[in-house]
Amino acid sequence: MARHFLGLYLLIVLTLAAVSWGQDKVLLLHSGQESSSDASQATALYALEARLEEVPQNEWSRLIAGFAAKAGAGIELLARKDIAGRQVLEELARGGIAYLQSSSGDWWALKQLNGDYVLAFRSSDPQPQRTPLEWALSALFYAIIALVIMVWLWPLTRDVRALERAAARFGDRNWAFHVDIKPRSQIFALAQTFRKMALRIDGLIASHTDMSNAVSHEIKTPLARMQFEIELAQQSREIEQIKSSLANVKSDAAAINDLVSATMSYAILERANMKLNVGTHDFTALVPAIVESVRRNFRPGLEMSTQVSAGSDAVVCDLHLMETVLKNLLYNAARHARSEVRVSFDVRDGVNRLIVDDDGPGIPEKDRQRVFESFVQLDPSAATKSGFGLGLAIVRRAVEWHGGEVRATESPLGGARLCASWPTMRASASRA
Repeated sequence: MARHFLGLYLLIVLTLAAVSWGQDKVLLLHSGQESSSDASQATALYALEARLEEVPQNEWSRLIAGFAAKAGAGIELLARKDIAGRQVLEELARGGIAYLQSSSGDWWALKQLNGDYVLAFRSSDPQPQRTPLEWALSALFYAIIALVIMVWLWPLTRDVRALERAAARFGDRNWAFHVDIKPRSQIFALAQTFRKMALRIDGLIASHTDMSNAVSHEIKTPLARMQFEIELAQQSREIEQIKSSLANVKSDAAAINDLVSATMSYAILERANMKLNVGTHDFTALVPAIVESVRRNFRPGLEMSTQVSAGSDAVVCDLHLMETVLKNLLYNAARHARSEVRVSFDVRDGVNRLIVDDDGPGIPEKDRQRVFESFVQLDPSAATKSGFGLGLAIVRRAVEWHGGEVRATESPLGGARLCASWPTMRASASRA
């Protein structure tokens, strides 16, 4: 905004300079034309003075009266003692022409003849008075300034109104924010901020809609099973059958609890006022420990290897979130891997990189962005379904809270490679 203010300021200054220069030129030309009357008065005074020097002093009054009657001009002979005003007297003493206003309001041009008399010629007002041309030029001057400001402000006003209309449409639950603001506009940055905000709100609404639909759908199945098992338990008289039904109810309750926990974890990451608990952590020890704890919970024969580069002993992050990121990436890789999962971590060029590779079927290129959306499972069939489709969505949001991104590509092992990267931070940093 400061750049636009300076631009307007410089534009006004240049306009003032250009208009003032043009006005001065016009006024100079006009004043040069009007000064001819003052020059003629001075010429007349000097010519009359020279004529009076040729005749005796006692004939001055008669000569002046005759000249005034013949020329039709107001010319008088005054005694110097009747002239007041220090500046006027000093100008007369220097032999110049002085101006004096009489009690009747007339202005007189005065020229001293000798020590006793002063020749007076009725003159136009020597004080600068605005003429119609000057008034017109002044009005034009300010009109040009107003025009320049209007020309500068009109695109701004147009864009602000367009932004206002787009925001009003968005506020009327039309969740598409469309506004045509050019990059050269003064409010382009503001429009981009609004656009990002609208996309974020639209994403949150879509996420919450998906969450509501998914939660209701995922809960219906275990609830139906629980009701069925309870009915069986109520009708059965065999202890083993009742125990089996209760075990199934317990399993379904645990599934519902897992769904609620995963949903709450994702909802927390979607909050706008979340703060990171940032600290410095040794990933050379943490990453292998987390990988080993996950490996023990999966099928025997699944190989998980770890490679952590030197210089990873002081990684700044929210440990809870990054532990969740690594575990979810490992769970995802382990579910799809045939026999091998590789984990690598390094810090290079100011960026932390966590990479998880597997030798599974991989992720189709068309689904490599969609896989990070909430409640998305690429193969949700009953035979292969596991989880709720929130693991990678939680990974993406956790990494984004660290200012980074997560991408899915093809792995050298033949399966999928998931790479989470985020910039290095100071231990005192926090994102809110």
